[in-house]
Amino acid sequence: MTSEEILAGSVILIDKPLTWSSFQAVNKLKYLLKRKFDLPKKFKIGHAGTLDPLATGLLIICTGKFTKKITEIQAQAKEYTGTIVLGATTPSYDLETEINAHFTTEHLTEELIFEATQQFIGEIDQKPPVFSAIKKDGKRLYEHARAGEEVEIQTRKTTIFEFQITRIQLPEVDFRITCSKGTYIRSVAYDFGLALQSGGHLSALRRNKIGDYSVINAVTPVEFEKLMHDEI
Repeated sequence: MTSEEILAGSVILIDKPLTWSSFQAVNKLKYLLKRKFDLPKKFKIGHAGTLDPLATGLLIICTGKFTKKITEIQAQAKEYTGTIVLGATTPSYDLETEINAHFTTEHLTEELIFEATQQFIGEIDQKPPVFSAIKKDGKRLYEHARAGEEVEIQTRKTTIFEFQITRIQLPEVDFRITCSKGTYIRSVAYDFGLALQSGGHLSALRRNKIGDYSVINAVTPVEFEKLMHDEI
């Protein structure tokens, strides 16, 4: 990798670690690239699709002229794997917040769980989590939520192409989902619990693919730093 290549446009595949924000990952690469190469102070760098801090996996980072491709990359189908915990809900639909309600899971069978996935295949109306970065009245939804303000959230059209159950060890259910841009897997977890007449929340999430880009070909920020150092 050269400074010319970075400015002309590069796509860097990062395996985002747990608890890192997407913004942190971009800033880390920006710092490493500026330290390694003689780049302009405001060279262009950005990511093609946010991953929550509690999610891991593929984060596509574009530099230079390739930042113009970000919208195009974001529009591609995505693949996720993860774990839904049935029998309990949280306000954020994941582990960012504490459990706020418990529900029975005694009625759940493998057959019911497999059947419930069919309700989510195709185009669906999905309500984004209240703890999300969508803006409402000039503030992000999570800012309203943390301030204890109730806001009305509109449903959005999204498409789920595949929803496979890969392990059932109640209360945990592992899954693989392929979906369109704008799908909130946290909302799928919550709605899946409702469909089973039980609560549900997301306890683990990993993004494996965006279009033809795969996390198999990605490196962690620590590995990227080592690569930069080894090239000296």
